[in-house]
Amino acid sequence: MECAAPLPCPAAEKKRYAKRKRMVVMNLLKKLFAPIDMTEGTPWKQITLFAIPMLIGNIAQQLYNTVDSIVVGRYVGDNALAAVGSAGPVLNLLLVLFIGISAGASIMVAQYFGAKQREELASSIGTCITLTAASCVFIMIVGPIVTRPLLRLLNTPDSIMDWCASYLIILFVGVVGMAYYNILSGILRGLGDSVSALIYLLIATVLNIFLDILFVASFEMGVAGVALATAIAQAVSSLFCMRRLLHMKDVFEMHKRDLVPTVKHSKYVVRLGLPSGITQAIFSMAMIVVQSLTNSFGEMFIAANVIVMRVDGFAMMPNFSFGTAMTTYAGQNVGARKFDRVQSGAKQGTWIAAAVSAVITGLILIFGKYLMSIFTTTPELVDLSMNLMRVLAFGYIAMAVTQSLSGVMRGAGDTVTPMWISLITTVGIRVPVAYGISWLTRTPALPNGTFYCISVSLLISWLLGAAITAFFYKRGKWREKSL
Repeated sequence: MECAAPLPCPAAEKKRYAKRKRMVVMNLLKKLFAPIDMTEGTPWKQITLFAIPMLIGNIAQQLYNTVDSIVVGRYVGDNALAAVGSAGPVLNLLLVLFIGISAGASIMVAQYFGAKQREELASSIGTCITLTAASCVFIMIVGPIVTRPLLRLLNTPDSIMDWCASYLIILFVGVVGMAYYNILSGILRGLGDSVSALIYLLIATVLNIFLDILFVASFEMGVAGVALATAIAQAVSSLFCMRRLLHMKDVFEMHKRDLVPTVKHSKYVVRLGLPSGITQAIFSMAMIVVQSLTNSFGEMFIAANVIVMRVDGFAMMPNFSFGTAMTTYAGQNVGARKFDRVQSGAKQGTWIAAAVSAVITGLILIFGKYLMSIFTTTPELVDLSMNLMRVLAFGYIAMAVTQSLSGVMRGAGDTVTPMWISLITTVGIRVPVAYGISWLTRTPALPNGTFYCISVSLLISWLLGAAITAFFYKRGKWREKSL
């Protein structure tokens, strides 16, 4: 007589099922946070998978900036909103050091990662960390000294001068968090990890919103409270980025010796990052020149321009996301010497970026008025902002082309060509067109001309910039610039 098989223990089965479930979840998380090797697989899928977390991150970044403006506009007033906007060009001008280091780091790291050179990767990252520290010291000293002279040079109205100055000085003194978040998140993206940078940005965004409301609404700190909240939130996110990098031992291993800057990697950062920093400096200086014209139209137009730029940030999100994704994609594949794959990915990525940009632009045109009414309760300000946005609308699709193809050239190591294109479009086209339209439209009723000169000049520069970028991409000189 055979013995009956023992019945399974329900408790044991439940325990085994829970263990399998945990293993599945852990494997999914490990895969999600693993660096993406973009030298394999279908190009458009790899680019999209990398760009989606960045797009979400850019939404969070824009929300980060938007909440600052909403809190200031609602709790302090329209003049305070104008003060935050007027401070923007000065802040961007003095942060070009970090933008340059971040761009150079991302490209250099992507190429070393694609080439599977672990020791070079560790040394390059250590060099960037040390260069960032030196840049922070420079900004913390120089920034507060030049703040008021620059604001006066911009013809900043006296009614918002003190607010602008306090906002900028706090951010310059607390620049360490902002600098290291940008540098370290750029390194993570170069390694193909856009998810970690997203998570840390989301943490910073939530913290920033909480601190904004606490400092401005509860403690009544005004514009200074917004700046302090931003500095604290970005410091927290930079610590998370550093922690993540130190735990990526399967990709590279950092030692103390790697923190000593090497001549070779310092040169690479300068060669790759300096043109990007100069590009941003040119853009910021052009913004400063145009800001002077903007300020001549008064506080109402300054506030409207701030609102438009905040909404503009949402429209630009897919462009910047795919541009950065294309930089990493091109960098890794150039490092692996897969140039045919770079070209196919460039074509696919540009089409996707343009399509996404078209959809977002359409949504902004339909629902933009409701979005703008969040910033202010003044109907005239909402209407003025919406009219300015309608002028810019179709330029965003052109910017998708510019950002994607420029991203490919930068990733390949050609950061000079996008710099010259930026110089031509911003200094050679945008600034003269803005002042030219202003001068040609002057009347007794409009002594400074039409305020639409700002938006029209920007639209023209975007359209021409896309055409010029496509031409230089087709020439293919970028293939000769890799490390």
